[in-house]
Amino acid sequence: MRVALKLAYIGTEFHGSQIQPNVETVEKELFKALRNVRLIESPKSANYTCAGRTDAGVHALGQVVAFDTDKPNLAIPRVINSELPPTVWAWAHSEVPFDFDARRSAVSRHYRYVMSGEGYDISKIREASKLLLGTHDFENFSRSNGEKSTVRTLERINARVDGELTKIDVVGNSFLWNMVRKIVTALSMIGKGVRDNDWLLQMLNPDIYEEGIEPAPAYGLTLMGVNYGENIEWIEDNYSIRRAGEHNHKRILRHRVMAEVLGELISRE
Repeated sequence: MRVALKLAYIGTEFHGSQIQPNVETVEKELFKALRNVRLIESPKSANYTCAGRTDAGVHALGQVVAFDTDKPNLAIPRVINSELPPTVWAWAHSEVPFDFDARRSAVSRHYRYVMSGEGYDISKIREASKLLLGTHDFENFSRSNGEKSTVRTLERINARVDGELTKIDVVGNSFLWNMVRKIVTALSMIGKGVRDNDWLLQMLNPDIYEEGIEPAPAYGLTLMGVNYGENIEWIEDNYSIRRAGEHNHKRILRHRVMAEVLGELISRE
């Protein structure tokens, strides 16, 4: 039987999602958990696939992985979560065809970037984002990672103000390394009036214009979900979702307190 999982994780404590030697990664924890509950012997023998890598510090709500197992009764989120740290949790699963590839079968991916809403003209960001839609060469918005082509297609970009924050949603067929974070940097520069739409159009023409820009900080980026054209029936685990909410409510309270403490430290009052 082949099983797909939806995973969420807080990327702050990890050096990315993909397993690497001598550092903490999401896959290191996941593979250990899958072995401990005897769902797989090794990622290779289980034909493990992942929808895509996330960089160090990047989070996920809807990362998707798939693997073969002969113990489908154990391939459910609450069992797997018993072996995972609280910063990583599975929350849905599905039985999928044996030829299902979590990366190659994906139709689109949805990322969300959250940043401070101060100092930006949201109307300028929205107008500029329209220029990025469609198929373009995003070489100026990526770090070289051996990709043969830097051409990608963006289906949707939505920017909105939510209280004191600005949220930018980006949906596309696939993404280059650092692509979303560099798009956010470009839109932020336009929103602050540092650059304009003519500059953005130049950035989309790397054959005649080349410029390196820094990616926005990793902590603001979340992989929200992966869309598959085929009909996949996801079974959500309400217990796992509730437990994750309980764990993270404590984390939210801690960060709120720390934000207040830091504010008091710099206010000198």
